[in-house]
Amino acid sequence: MNSHDQDRMKKLLQQALPRIEGEPSRDLWPAVLKRLDARPAALPWFDWALVGCLAGLVVFFPASIPLLLYYL
Repeated sequence: MNSHDQDRMKKLLQQALPRIEGEPSRDLWPAVLKRLDARPAALPWFDWALVGCLAGLVVFFPASIPLLLYYL
């Protein structure tokens, strides 16, 4: 990439992305901690469906157990 292309790319990026001035209006860290502490009450239905499929696979095809353990 030559200098003309770099200058053009720089101008395009400056037009596309506005300059950020100042700081956030509030502290975001307490919201991050609150979200991290909030845990889902139960597993979603599709997680239980995956567990059921794996259990069925192990019951009907016991030879697949080493393969499953390999990928864990």
